[in-house]
Amino acid sequence: MLWKRLRLTLDMIKFEHSVFALPFALTGALLAFRDGGYASAEIGGKLAWIVVAMVGARSAAMTFNRLVDAPMDGRNPRTKMRQLPAGMLSRGFAWGFVAAAAALFFVAAGALNPLCLKLAPVALGIVFFYSFTKRFTAFSHLVLGFSLGIAPAAAWIAVRGALDPRILWLSAAVMFWTAGFDVIYSCQDFEFDRAEGLFSVPRALGIARALHAAQALHALMIVCLLALVYTLHLGALALAGVAAVVTLLLYEHSLVKADDLSRVNAAFFTMNGYVSVLFLIFWAADIFLLKPGA
Repeated sequence: MLWKRLRLTLDMIKFEHSVFALPFALTGALLAFRDGGYASAEIGGKLAWIVVAMVGARSAAMTFNRLVDAPMDGRNPRTKMRQLPAGMLSRGFAWGFVAAAAALFFVAAGALNPLCLKLAPVALGIVFFYSFTKRFTAFSHLVLGFSLGIAPAAAWIAVRGALDPRILWLSAAVMFWTAGFDVIYSCQDFEFDRAEGLFSVPRALGIARALHAAQALHALMIVCLLALVYTLHLGALALAGVAAVVTLLLYEHSLVKADDLSRVNAAFFTMNGYVSVLFLIFWAADIFLLKPGA
């Protein structure tokens, strides 16, 4: 019975989609190791705890979001069969899962370094706060982006014990990337958001203009990545990774039209998974195969 409820919870929060932000966090950690000249012998352990922290924070945040949104989800034809509004999972169990995931996050943060532990409540507060923003601002997409964007900076802090402003280019890139694909995804709920009085870019601009806004956000992502390449003196493989991201994003936007949202899930889930994983592969190759400053 416990396993069934746990499985329902993991399905509810789309646990497999941890892949979205995790590769960017790992890239942030690898850049921090690179900047330190690979002096640390703890790289394996550090990366493992970063993964645990990311999984714990995302699991707590996603479950919290489902709890907060459950009444609205029950009224939305697209989401009414989610586990909480459909009654497949109790709110009590979900709250217990939030507490357990948050505790795991704090344990991981403490294992990384004292500054990570001090900042852990702030990080958790940010990702929890997102769940309320669609009720009062169309900038909720950027808040979600910021929630994921802090991951690379947090990973840098986990490795170096302090924040380097240069890594904020990667945080900004993740923020714009996430906000862009969230705008695309939220186009599905245009009519529902309007009926419920919820705030979103599609509701504010209309679907066609919202898709243009998503393109602009993704263009800003590319600008930030190029700035990071320049600032950290990365090489050709990192640039190739940026080119791969551009190609995938162009294809992602080609899948969705204002009058045809049938392929939103392919654009949102499949393509963004490819974006983050390929980005990590190219940048990790650059970090390990090319010398700093080359």
